[in-house]
Amino acid sequence: MQKKKRLLYLGLAGFCLGFMQKSEPALKDAYKKDFYVGAALNNRQISGQDAQATALIKQQFNTISPENLLKWGPVHPQPDKYNFKPADDYVAFGQQNRMFIVGHTLLWHQQTPNWVFEGENGQPASREVLLKRLEDHINTVVGRYKGKIGGWDVVNEAIDDQKGDLRKTKWVEILGEDFAAKAFEYAHKADPKAELYYNDYSLYRPEKREGVIKLVKGLQAKGIKVAAIGMQGHYGLTKPTIAQVEESIVAFSKLGVHVNFTELDIDVLPNPSRRQGADIAETFGADVKYNVYTTGLPDSVQQQLTKRYADLFALFRKHRDVIDRITLWGVTDSDSWLNDWPIKGRTSYPLLFNRQYQPKPAFRAVMQAAK
Repeated sequence: MQKKKRLLYLGLAGFCLGFMQKSEPALKDAYKKDFYVGAALNNRQISGQDAQATALIKQQFNTISPENLLKWGPVHPQPDKYNFKPADDYVAFGQQNRMFIVGHTLLWHQQTPNWVFEGENGQPASREVLLKRLEDHINTVVGRYKGKIGGWDVVNEAIDDQKGDLRKTKWVEILGEDFAAKAFEYAHKADPKAELYYNDYSLYRPEKREGVIKLVKGLQAKGIKVAAIGMQGHYGLTKPTIAQVEESIVAFSKLGVHVNFTELDIDVLPNPSRRQGADIAETFGADVKYNVYTTGLPDSVQQQLTKRYADLFALFRKHRDVIDRITLWGVTDSDSWLNDWPIKGRTSYPLLFNRQYQPKPAFRAVMQAAK
């Protein structure tokens, strides 16, 4: 009898959540004349293990990005092994729900297995060997989803944080400065109709902005089309300023490219890092002074978060002629990478939906900004 009561309770709870979500206004509808609004998905959501999040995704968003499953390490862990099941499920989910599907990412210095850069006897791979591996990888992955994935983050985070120069990575060391051009060429060949993007964080900073402008101009000089620059929106409550973000939107649009905000979240917690965005190599040990809201977000901070999102979406809407897509980096607060970066185990509150899958005041403000 107890088991039956429990099952009835769970059923009613699920029905109530579904009813609340159905009655909730949708971001994708509010901004349908402006730009796509989406989220980055994890494996639990794609596989159906997190049914509540899946329902929220279907209701709220019309574009999706994969948080990890299309990065080189997860999809191509060994030279002769590809792991396509999670990616296949991700693409199928997007197709079934008529969403604009994004591929992330083809060339990055992180989450790329060591074997990619290794030659014989532990020596670095030659330029020829690494180019062949890059071409084979892009041809296989992009080719598999040709006509299904609408746009690819081809090159990710290739500009140094400090001076705006090319980041010193194994890609640059072995291939030289044309590594990005080669990646874009291979991606275009594998799917000529897919949009191709450059993606990076802290692009509100003048040094990085100029570095990306130089990179994109170099690609354009070779006849390579960059459809959009992805500005990762890993921001804080006060930094960067709205004016700083807007300066980069305007500067990039002058290149004849569009702008996507690809990884939007707002870190409300004290941060030991230099707050320059999202360098995942920059981590710190646990410290209670950087995890101050373990029992909930104070109302004063909730109000700051709400205003921050409202101001950002007002800016996005102002520049909707050059902005194609806004993607939140996660669905609910519990999904966010900021619970574990730059310190593991924190309780973070960076998104529009809380840990109970309910809209936060920031969500209401974003909906209001659409009017």
